[in-house]
Amino acid sequence: DALAKLTSQGLDQIQELQAVGLESRARTCNLRDVVIRRDWDHLSPTDRTSYTNSVLCLMRKPSLLNQTLYPGAKTRYDDFVAVHINQTLSIHGTGNFLGWHRYFVYTYEQALRNECGYKGYQPYWNWGTNAANPSQSPVFDGSATSLSGNGAFLLHNGSWAGAGKIFLPSEQGGGCVTSGPFKNITVNLGPVSPTQDGVTKSASKFAYNPRCLKRDLSRKASSTWLKMSNIVSLILKSPDILTFQNTMQGDFPAGFLGVHAAGHFTMNGDPGGDLFASPGDPAFWLHHAMIDRTFWIWQTLNLPKSLTDIAGTLTIFNNPPSANATLLDLQNLGPLAGSIPLGDLLNTLSGPFCYIYL
Repeated sequence: DALAKLTSQGLDQIQELQAVGLESRARTCNLRDVVIRRDWDHLSPTDRTSYTNSVLCLMRKPSLLNQTLYPGAKTRYDDFVAVHINQTLSIHGTGNFLGWHRYFVYTYEQALRNECGYKGYQPYWNWGTNAANPSQSPVFDGSATSLSGNGAFLLHNGSWAGAGKIFLPSEQGGGCVTSGPFKNITVNLGPVSPTQDGVTKSASKFAYNPRCLKRDLSRKASSTWLKMSNIVSLILKSPDILTFQNTMQGDFPAGFLGVHAAGHFTMNGDPGGDLFASPGDPAFWLHHAMIDRTFWIWQTLNLPKSLTDIAGTLTIFNNPPSANATLLDLQNLGPLAGSIPLGDLLNTLSGPFCYIYL
């Protein structure tokens, strides 16, 4: 596809930089021995099942969090949801959005590998492949090798996306997912800010609120904002990080959802449609791996400036007004991982990272 061509061009750029020594870890992390993250569609059935089994493993392990502070975090998987909930308003619409989430996905990948024996690496959901009908995607087709499919049909009046400014009509789901590996999981945290009609807010931010995983796969969100042309345009028409971030995260008052929110609202439902608790849907990680892949492709085509280029403040859409983000700002994942300066999270071949996308 078109993104594969851009990936090839970007890899050429990386090779040129490594040849002249501009990649800081060229001796220990280079394109000959780098980790490769791949499209879910291109994984074998065995590899897909290995991934979902490791996620289910994380969901069976007990939480490591303080239960007095986080009473709703019952499992190791919940620990990741709780950290996202806790930091939501300082990691979205901010200068650290892309770096923080890159570190978040990486830390989750490492938990799957180190705590649940997963041998692979974090796959991604290639949005554009089935943008016209996401239920046909191998990610959401409901098979045993998917991340489960749509929810059961539940009559409701749609969802409000984009901070309540963009209406998405109800489609064929809305209820509990009925097939695939996650049909029987329990979602324990959230929703803090529900968006689907009829979904009730949790009693408090970290309250224990056990329920099923609900989805209402939205063809409207996917076919409008996740087409391959949307992704290519985002990459090629963003001359700087500010334009790239703003386009990726949408212009809600103008009715433009952007690929970030559109991915979440393609899943929709509960907790997929909740800005705070969205990692409670296991498809979150494939979506944010695709966010990172898109960022990575843009970076490779704009080297070397893109490895130090940040823009934005420290609060969601600068509300309330706050200082500009800097490369020295420490990014923390609470109890999940140690703090790292934002500047060390901008290169997938440096800092804690050594991976690319194919």
